[in-house]
Amino acid sequence: MIKIMLATIAFASTLSTGPSAAASNCVAAVPCELGARSYHVLPPDNWDGTSSLPVLLHFHGWGRQGPLIMKHGRIAGATRERGVLLVAPNGNGRSWNFWNADTDDVPFAQSVLDDVAKRWPVDPERIYVSGYSYGSAMAWRFACANGGNISALLAVSGTLPSQEEECAAPVHIRHVHGTRDTVMSYPFGPADERTWPVRLWRHKNGCTTEPTSKSIWQAVKILSFERHVWAGCTSGKDVILDVHERGHFIPRFWIAKQLDELL
Repeated sequence: MIKIMLATIAFASTLSTGPSAAASNCVAAVPCELGARSYHVLPPDNWDGTSSLPVLLHFHGWGRQGPLIMKHGRIAGATRERGVLLVAPNGNGRSWNFWNADTDDVPFAQSVLDDVAKRWPVDPERIYVSGYSYGSAMAWRFACANGGNISALLAVSGTLPSQEEECAAPVHIRHVHGTRDTVMSYPFGPADERTWPVRLWRHKNGCTTEPTSKSIWQAVKILSFERHVWAGCTSGKDVILDVHERGHFIPRFWIAKQLDELL
């Protein structure tokens, strides 16, 4: 972790011009201060220092903070190898207020993205938002409020309390959830409908009720996913739901696979 931080700082400090030069004072474990709050950022490996960077804004789970995300193998491990700038805001009280649409955490997260764009050469056409557990619900909240400013939502084991929200704009959706999740329970629909977790986005994106395709895929032998895809939605934004039969965790290689497909 320390080696990553020092190497990144040393690299950024060699840059005399451009947005990335301003980023050299807050990388990895060193927070970027933003008013009374802060966030963390980690550039990808082997970045040339000038090319525009896709961004993954990731909301941490309950009780966590950004430094954990900076060294998380299933999150940072995915972004570092794929040329993606990882951004991790710090939640107040190590949590997020996603319960209502008027939460202060939405404008805070947008201010984080705005600040990142001042410090780094961000690709505005490839802004991805992600989160895990409470952070996943927060990512949903942010996507619902600011969908016109992001390219895709990558949500892991957490949704909004209601599937009846009025969201601002359609968003390309990728959501994964375990049917045995006892922390953020799998939101089965009427008659145990398995596609209910993304009902809100199916409706907002103008998708059909039934998925246009289903398939089974595996990243590791011990875990398989039942993938439901709604393509050809009237919004032009697809909805993808990956369902597994286990509990509350970030599946290995799931974020990496989504970034591979999006990039």
